[in-house]
Amino acid sequence: MKTLKDVLYGVSIETIVGVTKISVKGIVFDSRNVKNDFIYLAQKGVQVDGHEFISQAISNGAKVIICEIIPVECVIGVVYVRVENSSKTLGIIASNFYDNPSDKLMLVGVTGTNGKTTIASLLYELFLSEGYHCGLLSTIKIIYASKQFENMHTTPDAVVINKHLEAMVNLGVTHCFMEVSSHGITQNRIEGLYFSGGVFSNLTHDHMDYHGDFKSYRNTKKRFFDNLPKTAFALTNVDDKNGTFMLQNTLAKKYSYSTHQQADFKAQILECQFSGMLLKIQLHEVWTSIIGAFNAQNLLAIYAVASLLGINKLSVLKRISEFKSVPGRFQTLQAPNKVTVVIDYAHTPDALENVLQTIATIRTRNETIITVIGCGGNRDQEKRPLMAKAAVNLSDKVIFTSDNPRNEDPAVIISEMLKGVPAEHHKKALKVSLREEAIAMAEQLAQEGDIVLIAGKGHETYQEINGERFPFSDIDIAKQIFLKTD
Repeated sequence: MKTLKDVLYGVSIETIVGVTKISVKGIVFDSRNVKNDFIYLAQKGVQVDGHEFISQAISNGAKVIICEIIPVECVIGVVYVRVENSSKTLGIIASNFYDNPSDKLMLVGVTGTNGKTTIASLLYELFLSEGYHCGLLSTIKIIYASKQFENMHTTPDAVVINKHLEAMVNLGVTHCFMEVSSHGITQNRIEGLYFSGGVFSNLTHDHMDYHGDFKSYRNTKKRFFDNLPKTAFALTNVDDKNGTFMLQNTLAKKYSYSTHQQADFKAQILECQFSGMLLKIQLHEVWTSIIGAFNAQNLLAIYAVASLLGINKLSVLKRISEFKSVPGRFQTLQAPNKVTVVIDYAHTPDALENVLQTIATIRTRNETIITVIGCGGNRDQEKRPLMAKAAVNLSDKVIFTSDNPRNEDPAVIISEMLKGVPAEHHKKALKVSLREEAIAMAEQLAQEGDIVLIAGKGHETYQEINGERFPFSDIDIAKQIFLKTD
């Protein structure tokens, strides 16, 4: 329990109706979750305006209303606080309510289009194996002290983040690695957090439905680095053309990494095959079972962060040699007929191209590459033909299917993807709307030694159709079909 006065510390307040020397027991922004003596924060969302539910929140026991517009009629005994931006305020009050836990551990944020999950997850594993008490806030899971929690968003809301960070601090966690999404930045979910470091992986075409254009998407990512404190480090991938731009205005200490040019941290791929690759990182050779040029960059970022946080460099290399791939990230299965199945989360044109180019560098040219791919519904439509073009350019056969169609017709999504298929590649393209049937068709088409890529969903364990989530795992389905498991 906290006093409202303490919770409001650092908030830019425009008007207060009532007194702040009262106790509050919690913070919510969903009126249905309000309990007695809670703060209800009304924020304007994309689809819903929380101001419309202030009366319901008070009926459910809210003692404090934080809002951008104070109601015409105020209820006696309820404190009203008017602020300019409710979303920003939520981050600040959530941090205050939970005793600013991000100040009490090393919080490292990882942002970029691709690679966030791999970098954050493997950093967590590395520090854990080095004996540190660690936490992870990722797309796949939230985990600390042997406890695992479901995560519905890449970057959870500010209350959830701070609640978990407080629990981590209370359990002795010293380091936490966190994915920072563009949605999380735009919606101020990381407001009020103190980051000890930030990592930029890359920037490619994604979320244009939300950000409107690439410039806005890029500038959103940059905001994360603009707000880092001068005591933090900022690590960027200078192989990406936006890498230097990200750090232009940061106060943090700047570091760079690259697999192609001069940088503070440098790596080179010496050998690559399906069983792994041989890297040279800062003049030291290391074998890893993780594959791909994009993963060489991810591993280099991990090496750099661990080094900057004081881990012995040879210990870091040893841990890298022990890494297993993150679920759904270039995860391979070997079928009895020697067909290699690759399951990857690639859901942007660049990510798909990277995975297929990695496969191309490994193949002996005698195999057929069969790709199963779809695009999500109610999301960035511009990337659909680009995904298809990348798939047919680098595959021998492509089966276009559903991903998470949400509220769209899968057949319509597929037809929009097919607009990106050049005329000379039309014979490569097949259409199978049901994803499981598409994977089964890939198995039927594949001959001994061929390579099947199942792309787009990776670690996900569901398909979202007409507003409902149904159990579906590419990994499990592939095992059933290719390995003949139950």
